[in-house]
Amino acid sequence: NLSPAYLRPGFAFGGSCLPKDLRAITHHARVNDVATPILSATLDSNQRQIERAYEMVRAAGSRNVGVLGLAFKAGTDDLRESPMVSVVEMLIGKGANLAIYDRDVSEARLIGSNREYIEHEIPHIWSLMRGSVDEVIDASEVIVIGNGSGEFRLIEPKLRQGQVVIDLVRAFGDRTSNGDGYRGICW
Repeated sequence: NLSPAYLRPGFAFGGSCLPKDLRAITHHARVNDVATPILSATLDSNQRQIERAYEMVRAAGSRNVGVLGLAFKAGTDDLRESPMVSVVEMLIGKGANLAIYDRDVSEARLIGSNREYIEHEIPHIWSLMRGSVDEVIDASEVIVIGNGSGEFRLIEPKLRQGQVVIDLVRAFGDRTSNGDGYRGICW
């Protein structure tokens, strides 16, 4: 029973389970002298997807970047091994002006390991967070859609002329790039 979601290429995977489990499986295979070339290449391939997304944002040519969706998937506040956190960190390193929105990632609501991760690993993220999608759109020339939250599917009418959207999750369905500022990864 294979989900059709797995057969649609797209952006990098993340979270606290899949990357950890993949590393554990490949380590166990190495210890037991079992070759797992596809599994061993998966983490490298995933990192290349993150770097490709970063390069797409840089190639758009603006320092004012908005990020919609910071968690590794919609509906969670888990930022551990989120590919969008990696993209954001790379953009910060290149001096981008970032505005980030993710309804599920709220300083007031975070508890436990997710809060601990942010406070110890990426505490500066809070200063970049905005309270609404509209705030991010207003502050940005390039908008990156980083997870499949339903509210991000509704942003198209709010976009200004000349804004670039880099959609990493096919938020706009089967729409493709027509040179109109709408871009995606692996589709």
